[in-house]
This record gives sequence, structure tokens and C-alpha cells, in this order.
Amino acid sequence: MRTENQIKSKLNELTLQKRNIQTRLEGLTPETASYTSLNEQLARIEDMSNMLEWVLNEPLGKYHA
Repeated sequence: MRTENQIKSKLNELTLQKRNIQTRLEGLTPETASYTSLNEQLARIEDMSNMLEWVLNEPLGKYHA
């Protein structure tokens, strides 16, 4: 199990990667070959970030109440 600090560190790392990819995408058009690849990477990073945020802000209560 990872510690809260490790999760926050990974989340910060993913945020930096996301910004980097967004910057790279700004200079490209959708017709560019690397545009699709970068867009897919961005989607994966956003998914990972959402999962980590969920872990940090774990919902309270029970699913089956």
C-alpha cells in the first residue's frame, strides 16, 4: 500500500506530464500523426490522475447500505 505522500507525489508527476502534453498538443493540428498518440496519452494520464484523486479522497460510507 502506498503512503499518502507517495500518492500525492505521483499525482504531481502526472500533472506535470499532463501540462507537457497539453503544451505539445497546442502546436499540432488534428491531422498530425503524433496528435492522436498524444491525445491517447493525455486520456490515460487523466484516468490515472482521477484514480489517484479518488484514493486520496476515498468516499465515506458503504456502497450497500
